[in-house]
This record gives sequence, structure tokens and C-alpha cells, in this order.
Amino acid sequence: MISYKDLGLVNTKEMFKKAMDGKYAIPAYNFNNMEQLQAIIQACVETKSPVILQVSKGARNYANQTMLRYMAQGAVEMAKELGFNVPIALHLDHGDSFELAKSCIETGFSSVMIDGSHLSYEENIALTKKVVEFAHKYDVTVEGELGVLAGIEDEVSADHSSYTNPDDVEDFVKKTNVDSLAISIGTSHGAYKFKVKPGESVPPLRFDILDEIEKRIPGFPIVLHGASSVPQQLIEEINANGGKMENAVGVPEDQLRKAATSAVCKINIDSDGRLAMTAAVRKVLKEKAEEFDPRKYLGPARDSLKQLYIHKIKNVLGSAGKA
Repeated sequence: MISYKDLGLVNTKEMFKKAMDGKYAIPAYNFNNMEQLQAIIQACVETKSPVILQVSKGARNYANQTMLRYMAQGAVEMAKELGFNVPIALHLDHGDSFELAKSCIETGFSSVMIDGSHLSYEENIALTKKVVEFAHKYDVTVEGELGVLAGIEDEVSADHSSYTNPDDVEDFVKKTNVDSLAISIGTSHGAYKFKVKPGESVPPLRFDILDEIEKRIPGFPIVLHGASSVPQQLIEEINANGGKMENAVGVPEDQLRKAATSAVCKINIDSDGRLAMTAAVRKVLKEKAEEFDPRKYLGPARDSLKQLYIHKIKNVLGSAGKA
């Protein structure tokens, strides 16, 4: 058993309390490799923002669980070296089984998500409760989910979304003792979030559902998944340098900023980071076709990602200066 506290990490309990009191959201950024992690830590130290480092099941398989543990520990030390010890949580994103959540808890994760949204309501409660009971023994926080987000990201895939039913949230939270709740109010996984024709607007988020959920479980931490905005300048840059991404659209940033002032205290952003890195890599390789040193294209990709995350922290999430 490896405790996250020995790695210098924190769980999300105090993070979320401060975020709800301060009307901002904690950035939850996914990472798979060193350059992504460097960009996240640099952005958060420069802006003095707390951060949740997210690892999906696929990322854990890709990077190796032991490597990830030491990377997270290295991130804590890197932040100190850069001059500001920002609070850092290591979180399992979309855990799909008790065994996976248990393994993450035993190898240094400070927070886990158990996603039973694809199960029946009662099965979701049973699975979430089982994870919570194990996690809380080690002071690890747990995120559950009600409602289904459409789209594809890593192993998470759904053809259709179903909004969270406010009638269920109080019962679910009470029966599971979960620490935070991911809900579905119109966000979507991946870079192709909505089917809109040229000139059409993206469907607005269902703030009426969010408002009702807040009334049912006042003061309870709410999480938004699938909250990338898919910046069109990045799509244009990717396509201009040999890519092929058509009709990729995301959630408008002004809607996410509004959500961050509510009970939504954690906002997940993954696809935007992938786009920023891909755009930078494609640009270098097109302009310098002779280049073969990975540092020469991954370096600019890291810098682009850092700038994107600084923008998100300052202008979307509102978490700058909150560490």
C-alpha cells in the first residue's frame, strides 16, 4: 500500500470546499506523458492554481502505473522547485470497476472516479458505495456519476446522452456517501461534441438542470466532464498543416465560466490539450520536414499546451491565485 500523502499529494476535499466558497472551478487536466505533465505544472505554478492530475484507464496502461506514480511525485517536487507548492491531486478518470479503483488507491492515487453511469441506477449505487467504503479507509476521495455523456474519449464511449435527473441526486449521494458528483447537462466527450451545421450555434448547457440539482443537494461538489471548447484556431492550424478535422466543435467558454461560479467546482479538460499539442507538432513537422529530434517538436507542443492551460485557468475556471 502506497499512500498518496507520502508522494506529497492531496485529496480533493479541501480543494472543493475552497472552490465552492470562492466561486471557481479546479482544473482537471489529463496527462499521458512527460511533456503534458510539465505543461500542467508550469501553468499552475505560474498562475498559482490548484490542480487535479487526471489519469484514465487507457493512460495508466499506456504509461505504466509505476511510472505514473513517480511522475506525480516528480510533479510535486517540480512545483516546489519552480517556486510555489500548489496543491496537486492524482485522480483516476472514468474508473470502470472496483478492482481498478482499488489498484489506483493502493498505488498512490488521492482521488478516484467510479463511473457506473452505464449501469442501472441500483447497480450504479452498489458499485459506487463499494468503492467509497474502500477509499474512505485511506482518506481517498471518490467521484460518482449520474447521467450519460455522449461522445468518445479513451475507453469512454456513448452514442447518446441522457441528462442527469435531479430527482435522483439526493438519494444517490445519501446511499453512496460519495464526495463529488459528475452530472450530464449537455457537455460531451471528445472533439466532435455536437452535430451542428455551418452557422448554427452549439446547444446551450442545461443550467436549469444544474440549478435544480443545486437545490436538491446544496453545497455539494459538482463535476463537469467533456468540457473542452475545441478552439477553432487550433482546428484551422491542424488542418492547414496536413490534418483532417471537420466539424469539430466544443462547449463555449462563456458557458463554462458561468458553470464555474456555481456548485461546479471541478471541470475536466482533455481534448483541448490534445488539439494544442497536435497543432504545434504538425506545424513544426510541416515547416521543417527534415526535423527528427522529438525535443524540437514536443518542446513547442509543451509550450503551446502551457499557454492554453494558463488561459483556461485565468479566463474560464477562475482558479488563478487560489492555490
